[in-house]
Amino acid sequence: MATLCRPAIAVPEHVITREQTLELARTLHADHPQLELALRLIGNTGVQKRHLVQPIEDTLKHPGFTVRNARYEREAKARVPDVVNRALDHAELTPRDIDLIVYVSCTGFMMPSLTAWMINTMGFRHETRQLPIAQLGCAAGGAAINRAHDFCQAYPRSNVLIVACEFCSLLYQPTDLGVGNLLSNGLFGDALAAAVMRGEGGTGVRIERNGSHLVPDTEEWISYAVRDTGFHFLLDKRVPGTMAMLAPAMRDMAEPHQWDVSELDFYIVHAGGPRILDDLGHYLGLPLETFRYSRETLTERGNIASAVIFDALERLFVDGGAHDGARGIIAGFGPGITAEIALGTWTEKGVGDSSAERASAVLPA
Repeated sequence: MATLCRPAIAVPEHVITREQTLELARTLHADHPQLELALRLIGNTGVQKRHLVQPIEDTLKHPGFTVRNARYEREAKARVPDVVNRALDHAELTPRDIDLIVYVSCTGFMMPSLTAWMINTMGFRHETRQLPIAQLGCAAGGAAINRAHDFCQAYPRSNVLIVACEFCSLLYQPTDLGVGNLLSNGLFGDALAAAVMRGEGGTGVRIERNGSHLVPDTEEWISYAVRDTGFHFLLDKRVPGTMAMLAPAMRDMAEPHQWDVSELDFYIVHAGGPRILDDLGHYLGLPLETFRYSRETLTERGNIASAVIFDALERLFVDGGAHDGARGIIAGFGPGITAEIALGTWTEKGVGDSSAERASAVLPA
């Protein structure tokens, strides 16, 4: 069974607090007819601070999509190596032990993907396979874990590096003045994460099975409009109610495994907002503290898109992890509306591969 090892997380140095966000909304949108509603919604997110890749005065400017995307590439290349190297250290591996890199991001565009740059500059083998995922939004973290698990199932003893790079602040659009957009301006933050899925050995969450669920006819609820000024985030007011449809999907996935999703030992789920977590607890019959790691991520960093579940998982590690054999679930939610779900058990009994064993596990071309 493949094991998801301890993630590495990084956040940029620039910080904006809840109070600063509210004051900016009052100043920039003083004449907005629904300002009070927007302020109330921002206040109810529970987000106390967020991290940004550039100072707020620069974030509020829109120099054009070309400049912004160049900033995305520059920041990614400057910041990704650190989280990658720390994640490899957590997994007790080197770049040459990695067989596949899964790179997820929905806040900038590069072709070739950053995976090519990583292979050329960070010591990965030229045979390392690449899987960029760009259009699953906040669900991409869960999708990356699931595709890494699939790969390790197909190629036993292989290792997969997952990288999530989200600079949500580079998507700020000063002309998008809908209440949903104002809410998003006070909810999303910037962060990077990396984690290794070891095909054999390692301490962390040993993935038992994974699955995906798409809620029918919800394609327009979370989306991008791609315009001359870049990506324009569109958020439907019905999104917070999606747990009524996704909680049963989580239960249905666990039942064939003879697990009760309401009686697990740990829960690592995407923190899209407090109502998402409240409703999920309600539909699964779980107390509020069940999702404490996701709530901490939301409070301290905002919604950091695909990086959320890695940040929440890192908090579980910091808290001492779980007992050996503890059962848990990892779930990411995003556009589609899509849920990417994995079931796993905590393991501290992994035994690493020897060089000879790795040599015998070379993947077919």
